[in-house]
Amino acid sequence: VMHVGCVAKINPAAPLDKVCVLSCGISTGLGASINVAKPPKGSTVAIFGLGAVGLAAAEGARIAGASRIIGVDLNPNRFEEARKFGCTEFVNPKDHNKPVQEVLAEMTNGGVDRSVECTGNINAMIQAFECVHDGWGVAVLVGAPHKDAEFKTHPMNFLNERTLKGTFFGNYKPRTDLPNVVELYMKK
Repeated sequence: VMHVGCVAKINPAAPLDKVCVLSCGISTGLGASINVAKPPKGSTVAIFGLGAVGLAAAEGARIAGASRIIGVDLNPNRFEEARKFGCTEFVNPKDHNKPVQEVLAEMTNGGVDRSVECTGNINAMIQAFECVHDGWGVAVLVGAPHKDAEFKTHPMNFLNERTLKGTFFGNYKPRTDLPNVVELYMKK
């Protein structure tokens, strides 16, 4: 049984065994980049978490025209696969003796233009916000944190004109937008 708002008519030629993954995580990550973060062409984007949602977020950043897509993950075995989805560089926080947001700020001369957090880990969420550039940086939170988690950051991070956004399903409307995501898949 499905809610009527979640039923979408798609291209009948679309292979259901492939496009079924578009109904949740893939659209969520793709939309988090394209619809919410909206990275300008040539921008730098950090993707926190390189699971299915993070790979889709990297693909969204690539489609939007980001020139640097930095994958952040504790599992270096994910890096090779992430290259196929647009990641150009990688950071494993365990490889550094300082907070990953400082590593990213050093790599990018002050911070990334956009970040997309796809882990649900509250520390990664804070890092994703604190790694964006003062003045124009936008961080998008995608992962669902533990119900008791608290987001703590210094108020200056907001006063310095960083933006924090959240999203559910990548800001897609299932009935009207999912058919277009299926068409993106059909066009490779």
